[in-house]
Formats: sequence, C-alpha cells, structure tokens
Amino acid sequence: MVVRPFKALRPTTEMVSKIAAKPYDVVTEEQAREVAKNNPYTFYKVSRPEINFEYPVDTHDTKVLETGRKHLEWLIENGYMFVEDKPCVYIYQQHWKDHVQTGFFATFSVDEYIENKIKKHELTRKDKEDERALHVKVVKAHTGPVFLMYKSKPEIDNLIFKHATGTPEYDFTDETGVRHIVWVLRDEEEIKKIVDAFKDVEAFYIADGHHRAAAAVRAAIDFRSENPNYTGEEEFNFFLAALFPHNQLKILDYNRVVKDLNGMSEDEFLRKVSEKFEVTPVEGVYKPERKHTIGMYLSGKWYRLEPKSGTYDENDVIASLDVSILQNNLLAPILGIENPRTDKRIDFVGGILGIEELIRLVDSGAFKVAFAMYPTSIDDLLRVSDEGKIMPPKSTWFEPKLKSGIVVHLI
Repeated sequence: MVVRPFKALRPTTEMVSKIAAKPYDVVTEEQAREVAKNNPYTFYKVSRPEINFEYPVDTHDTKVLETGRKHLEWLIENGYMFVEDKPCVYIYQQHWKDHVQTGFFATFSVDEYIENKIKKHELTRKDKEDERALHVKVVKAHTGPVFLMYKSKPEIDNLIFKHATGTPEYDFTDETGVRHIVWVLRDEEEIKKIVDAFKDVEAFYIADGHHRAAAAVRAAIDFRSENPNYTGEEEFNFFLAALFPHNQLKILDYNRVVKDLNGMSEDEFLRKVSEKFEVTPVEGVYKPERKHTIGMYLSGKWYRLEPKSGTYDENDVIASLDVSILQNNLLAPILGIENPRTDKRIDFVGGILGIEELIRLVDSGAFKVAFAMYPTSIDDLLRVSDEGKIMPPKSTWFEPKLKSGIVVHLI
C-alpha cells in the first residue's frame, strides 16, 4: 500500500487551537456559525463556507465555495498558516478520557481506492459526493482527513509509536475535552522506513469519512480528464488521511429512538417483541454489556432484549450484527420501519451523548421507545469490509473524531 509524505499547509503553533475544527459533517450550520461568531479564524469558514454569508445559500454554488478558498488564503497571507518546506509525515495522537490512539497524517492513493485496496463498509450518497468533490476542486485542497486504519502489526506500529515522544509541534485540548498532539517527522530515513513498511500491507480500511474519500476520488478523476497528460505524481492523485492501527480505535454504541409504537398498546408491543426476544425487566438503567444484548427503554422502565435462537444467521457477518438483529426482528416487522435511512419515525443517537440522552428523549415525549446498542466491534467491521459487504446504516460511531485544519493537503 502507498503511504506518501506531503508538504502540509498547517497552522502556527499559537493558532492551531483556534483554527482546528470538527469534521464538517458532525456539526450543523447553526453550530458552525456560533463558533465563527467568536472565532474569526475557525476552519469552519473553509469547510462550511455557507457560514460566510448572513443569508441561506446553495452549498453547491461555486461563489459560496470560493469564499472558503479566500478564507484559506487569508489565513496564509496573515501568517496564521504556512506550507511545510519539505514533505513530512505527521504523527498524530489523541487522548480522550482513558483512551489513547496514535497514528499519522499522510496522503494516500486515489488508484488504490478505485482498485478497492482501500476498503469501504458504507454506501455514499451522490448528492453529498457532488458537494464535497466540488469543494475539493474550488478550494483546491483536501481540507478534512479521511479516517483510515490498517490491521495492526507490532513491527509497523512501533515505527510510528517511537516518534510520539519529545516536544510536540502541537499539543492542545479541544472544546470536547479531546487532547490532540502532533509531532512533525522530517527525517527522510525514518519516513522511508514507514513508507517501505506499508508496501507489503494488503489493504487499508475506511473507519470514518467515506464521503470525504469518495469526493477526493471524484475530484481526482475530473482533474485527470482536464489534464490528459497527467503523470500520476500530481497532488490530486493522492488524498489526505490519518492512518491508525485497528486495535487503537474505539467504536461507541449507535443507538435508536422511535416516535411511536406503530398503533399498538404497550402490552401488545411487548408481547410481539417477546416472540423474537427474551425480554427481561431490569432495575435501574441498563447499558448492554456484551454482543447480542440490547437495552430497551419504554415508559420509564428498562428491559434487556436477547434474540432467541433461530432469529438470525450466526454465520452471516451482516445478519449477526446487533443493529441487523434489531432491524430485522423488531424495527421492520413490529414497528414498520422498513428503511431506517429514510423513515422519519426513527432517529439515531451517538454513544458520545450517553444513555442519559435516550432517557431524556423518551421522557420528554418526543419519542416513545429507545434502544441501547452494544458497540459494533472493529473485528466485525474488518470482516464486513473484507467480504466486500456494506454495514447497515448507523452501525458505527468512532470517537474521538479527527480534527480538520491541523494539516491541509493542497492540490
């Protein structure tokens, strides 16, 4: 697999905490605007350029996207960001609560994505791809890193980890309590050791950022058609990502809340659920403690659901996921939610918000029932990707998220 060092556009040490921002797709326009009110340097003005206008605008409009490019230029012209003088690799460590993960920023091959050596587990939406590919082309940069992983090998891991020592270039804690530390690896021999070590690796896997990856590839294909004599070495042939060993990453639960019981009384609903699940009332709050246990919160009470034998195919990696078991045995047949992607009666709550959010949503009356899931395992995700299959919607919530604006890849 190809790992390519690059000359990052990046903030000065003093400015990194002001510029760095969450990924564009985990904040609303309103949230980004609120940040920008008090922070004119925020990277949201690049990644969410619609906030540069005081009125609603079309995010597919080139004029809107050009304001993102102009903000990037403003950051450079005023000395808040600068371009590295030589290609480097950027060791990236995140601390969140008691969890630490260490990887690195580099650029990765568009062709290996096309050849499916960079493996996916999610479907992407064309309208989202269109929007972000246009963003790449107009801003002339990959502004948000894709979140990649590889199957951990100690001999490779240690080539990365040994550089996560000494005085870092950046060390700051963001508004969510995640600490971000970056060391700039400039030594060409040490970079070559990392690059060479990955040549024998068979695949990378997208953990998060499927739309960012797809958009970078779409933009590259357009750039290639506009430059028929391209050599393959141009920057547009590579996209920005952070790569981590798989065993460093943390998947949180991705929970479900539903607005009604599909016309049933609570007794009738519980009776139907008990046909497919062992339903056990639980004292206090219930958070699933292992795979194939699901928490259900209904009318102020918690229940543990365990699927009965024969309700799913244990040998099928997709069918045996808890999110599939819930969908196929309860959400679709009992609550009538056939397509969770589009049905307005269901919503999804990332585990970062905690079980308390499920209780709050049901107790408020906005939702009737909540389902607390056990997190999908990294091993299941790798197996799905290796088998060329697609995860059900909202199966994984990776935390901590990668920051945008720490390093930018200019094209």
